Amino acid sequence: MSGLTSTTSNPWKTATLAGMASYLDAAALVTSGIAIGGYYAAPLQLSPESIGSLLGLQTLSFAVGALFGGRLGDRFGRRTIFTFSLVLYAAGILLLLVAASPALLYAGVVATGVAIGADLPVSLALVNEEAPPGKKATMVVFSSMLWLAGIVAVLLLSSFMGAQGLLGGRILFAHLLAVAVVVLLLRLTLSESAEWAAARRAADAHPNAASGTIEFSRVRDLFRAPTVYALLATGLYYATWNLGANTLGQFGTFLWTALAEGEVAQYSQLTLLGLPVGFVAGLVFMRVVDRPARHAWFAAGTALIVVAWALPALLGPGKFTLVAVMLVSGLGNSFAGESVYKIWSQELFPTLLRATATGVTMAFTRALAGLAALATPAFALGHTELFFGLLLGVTVISAVIGLAWVPRLPKTPQAEEPADASPPQAPADLSGAPTPETTEKAVP
Repeated sequence: MSGLTSTTSNPWKTATLAGMASYLDAAALVTSGIAIGGYYAAPLQLSPESIGSLLGLQTLSFAVGALFGGRLGDRFGRRTIFTFSLVLYAAGILLLLVAASPALLYAGVVATGVAIGADLPVSLALVNEEAPPGKKATMVVFSSMLWLAGIVAVLLLSSFMGAQGLLGGRILFAHLLAVAVVVLLLRLTLSESAEWAAARRAADAHPNAASGTIEFSRVRDLFRAPTVYALLATGLYYATWNLGANTLGQFGTFLWTALAEGEVAQYSQLTLLGLPVGFVAGLVFMRVVDRPARHAWFAAGTALIVVAWALPALLGPGKFTLVAVMLVSGLGNSFAGESVYKIWSQELFPTLLRATATGVTMAFTRALAGLAALATPAFALGHTELFFGLLLGVTVISAVIGLAWVPRLPKTPQAEEPADASPPQAPADLSGAPTPETTEKAVP
């Protein structure tokens, strides 16, 4: 099989349109948090328990979508899955837009959660596979900046549109519906991943390989060395980091109004203060992420995230500490957190398991976050000190995993390599430096 470098004539177009999954994901989470937790709460008589169950169900639905969507994307192609998932997303947003009762809200959060869960793993794989050599991590980070753009768009709308009540929520959901339809139409112009197509042909050409051979195309291969260690490390890192990030994304408005007695519009405006800094920091990270300096930048970002969550845990949740945790963790997340997890999820898994592995780790992460979200409003109000202490604890765990475990993991061989190929070279760690361990020895 010949080399599998990208053949796309415009990889930035692919990165933008596929990466819009990150925009729609972030925008859906933030919009749901603001609309359901704020604008819709009083008119639809939503209790704190109802708000928690709705937002938690959306996250749990994401987990289901990621688990199955990732595998289907590896089996049937990136383009097919992210097209159908975006149709479902638009339908779910429409339900949330017209909702006049909690029943439609429940249907809408389930549809949008499943849709974006299925879309993200395959879209990330397409971005990585169609990027030119030496720019793969750069384009994955670019997709994460679209995640930031989704937050910015929603916060700008909620800060300055002036509408309240049901109308305010409907305007926010109308924005998501318009973007989803436009992206869907433009995505129809994209071609299938050339790397995936070649890997699929190679795997299908050898369906009766010896039983002891790891083909890196079947689900069971994901749970064998060396890929199982990457699965555990990336899944645990993303899950522990995401508990804090998801709390801010879904319940930031609730915590601000309930614990700091602030206003919804004021919270959105304060959050916007840190976004230009985060955007500039993301541009800087794009210039270094494909270089050995990545690990140092990741360490700095990780330290900022830990410091951010230490503030409300140690000083209590007031207006100052809640704003500080948003701004400081936002800067740290430019160099760590989800953007780096997405890079690892592409680098550490072979082509025909890439979306599957990403879907599994995303499903685990969002399922954990969804379960936590079910109790977040009541727990944050009744056990505030313990609530923020736990968030600090899981943030420290994610830091240890990202700094001490993940850099030891080898990159795995690609599925399309022939079974009788010569032994793989010593794997490279995530900083780009060669390690002395072979794939078999690289056990954390």
